[in-house]
Amino acid sequence: MWRKLIDTNKQASPAILRLVLGVVFFAHGAQKVLGWWGGRGFSATLSGFEHSGIPAVFAFLAIAAEFLGGIGLILGLLGRVAAFGIACNMLVAVVKVHAPNGLFMNWGSQQKGEGFEYHLLVLAMTAAIMIMGSGALSVDGALSRRR
Repeated sequence: MWRKLIDTNKQASPAILRLVLGVVFFAHGAQKVLGWWGGRGFSATLSGFEHSGIPAVFAFLAIAAEFLGGIGLILGLLGRVAAFGIACNMLVAVVKVHAPNGLFMNWGSQQKGEGFEYHLLVLAMTAAIMIMGSGALSVDGALSRRR
């Protein structure tokens, strides 16, 4: 089981996907956990999730998936697990929040909320990482070669 989680190749394409996705989700997670970059911090974020009807345990998991998943993707450490956590976040965001607004983002302020096109892109990226692994320059790659 462990071998299947960390097995990867030396290709650059999954590494590019995971690094970009990792930086984006680390930044979003750091807003929620640490209050960086204009974020509200952990307590306020958790409270906000709970006020919107999401139980604390699921709110905690969502916050952890973004913050720890972002770090995992940047390092290429358990990249498939990190990608799965982020994919779960995106699926819930589409179903609970963005689906009623349609596909498109709200660039022109012509609709009530944001659509889900961004989430589809993230889901495609996470699917690729879950299939291919972490790729080049990853902790997973170093661990899988060591075994």
